[in-house]
Amino acid sequence: MTLEIIGPGFGRTGTNSLKVALEHLGFGPVHHMFEVRDNPHLLPPWEDYARGRAIDWEKAFPDYRAQVDWPGAACWRELVRDFPNAWVILTVRDPDDWFDSVQATIVRHISSRGTHSDPYLNALTEMANSVVNEGVFGGRITDRAHATRVFLDHIDAVKAEVEPGRLLVYNVVEGWEPLCAFLGCAVPAITFPKLNSSKQFIEEEWAKSLPQA
Repeated sequence: MTLEIIGPGFGRTGTNSLKVALEHLGFGPVHHMFEVRDNPHLLPPWEDYARGRAIDWEKAFPDYRAQVDWPGAACWRELVRDFPNAWVILTVRDPDDWFDSVQATIVRHISSRGTHSDPYLNALTEMANSVVNEGVFGGRITDRAHATRVFLDHIDAVKAEVEPGRLLVYNVVEGWEPLCAFLGCAVPAITFPKLNSSKQFIEEEWAKSLPQA
């Protein structure tokens, strides 16, 4: 497998909308945390990564042409290095809006670890906590000042370390035009996908893995 697109943007920056958009443009399948949720065979390499072990890209991204969202965003430097011909699309968002969305969604998800009757959901949420909260945010994902600083520092790091001609800094509210210009694709006639709002995340996407009120 060879990744053609790397998406280092943190979850809750429009990564699912980008996933669907890329698949419509012919760059699918696209790896995303939802893929790990729905395909248990994809979890073990990320459990290895969470434990500090080397990750096997063939097992992490079998048959995938692109990667966005967690858990891949946590190892973006390795991906940029190991797939030197891949385009890099960094999704961005207002940091406070991003933080509020994370608290309503991802934090609820990882906080549910250990509470499920399904062992796979416990393993999945444990991995997500280890990679995202502990690994990226030092266990302080609920601290606004700290988390938003990590978020902004991450954006600065990607901009500084990825050569400009290879990188698109992208807010999904911009729609198709900048994305298609960057990838050399025609702009589709359909409306750009706007998916996975905080409400949809809670009520639909992660309904089975979130604590019930």
